[in-house]
Amino acid sequence: MQDDGGDRQGQPVAASSQPVVDALRESTARQAEMAYRRDRLLAWLALTAGAGIILAIPFALRSGSEFFLPVTIALVIAVAMVPLLEWLERRGLPSPLAALLCVLIFLGLANAAIASVIIPATEWFARLPSRIRLIRKNLSPLIDIYSAFERFVDETMGSLLRNTAHGRTVTVQSPNSLFDYVASSAPHALVQLVFATLVVYFFLSSWTRMRRRTITSRGSFSSAMTTARVIQDMVDRTSAYLATITAVNIGMGILVSLMLWFAGMPSPIMWGGLVAILNYIPYFGPIVAAGLLAVGGLMTFSDLGYALVPALLFVAVHLVEANVLTPMLVGRRLTINPLLILVALSFWSWVWGTAGALLAVPLLIILKTILDAAGWPDIAGFLFADGTFTNTQQDEEAALPPEFRK
Repeated sequence: MQDDGGDRQGQPVAASSQPVVDALRESTARQAEMAYRRDRLLAWLALTAGAGIILAIPFALRSGSEFFLPVTIALVIAVAMVPLLEWLERRGLPSPLAALLCVLIFLGLANAAIASVIIPATEWFARLPSRIRLIRKNLSPLIDIYSAFERFVDETMGSLLRNTAHGRTVTVQSPNSLFDYVASSAPHALVQLVFATLVVYFFLSSWTRMRRRTITSRGSFSSAMTTARVIQDMVDRTSAYLATITAVNIGMGILVSLMLWFAGMPSPIMWGGLVAILNYIPYFGPIVAAGLLAVGGLMTFSDLGYALVPALLFVAVHLVEANVLTPMLVGRRLTINPLLILVALSFWSWVWGTAGALLAVPLLIILKTILDAAGWPDIAGFLFADGTFTNTQQDEEAALPPEFRK
């Protein structure tokens, strides 16, 4: 009987506490909703500020190219030469001496390559005005076709717009000579070359110490291992790509030089070096090389069919290199989406011109390696869900069985 009375007395207490519980739940839900809205607002502000910074970076890089371009070139070259530096250090050489040897080896190879191309190229450039007549003779069939088409277009447009045509005066300024341009820009280029060389040397000489400090300064063992893996992946991928492409380009340049020598093309070494340098620029470099070889053939041979042989030989070699040799040597590990290559090529060409086009793929590899480890911004997830960053490598490892994870 006492238990029944206690139960009856407890029912009003439970009934009276239910509104309090509901109010607490409602308050908690409201606070959670406010916190969620605040987080979304802060994330949106961060996204807007980040987009503004990203849009401003290209203009800053372009306007400050006198500083950023040599520094970027030096850093890419230094990263690519880290394996050689580490190989020399494992042989007992101190870091400063190993870095000096790396810089001397690079400067020697670069100067030899440039000298083999620049000196004959100046002779071809000086010979161009005297060969215009031969080029016009070779191209006379095509010129006649285009001239007839141009006359047809002019007559048609003239009959339609005879009453609205107005004359215009166009002033053409004669360009400066190549010697004047080189003489005016040589001191500035020399300063940038010395600056870039010093950056490469000091980066390589302090590489081992800088990497050790970066890893040991992490707060936990897992973050230290992640940092070490990212640094090693960045060095391995960049150096592997540049070493492979350099070997392929040198081999292709030697083969093209031999083929042009057998074809009777003057200065075959110069053309082979030019082809090897231009092949560093994806897609557009081979097109420019083929066009220059076509012009060189038109300047050399009097028959149109034979004048196009040098360009056709290079196109045949390039097709084999681009579709068979390079994919086989580079492999899937360094395969990059062609759309990303085109975007990077267009971006860096706009920012830094030809030098930016040469740096486009190495910079894309470095940036992609860092973002694969740190996570790509999940813009779609942020806009339509709760996402902020995605880590492709961690997602792929999480999908694997435990025994296959790192």
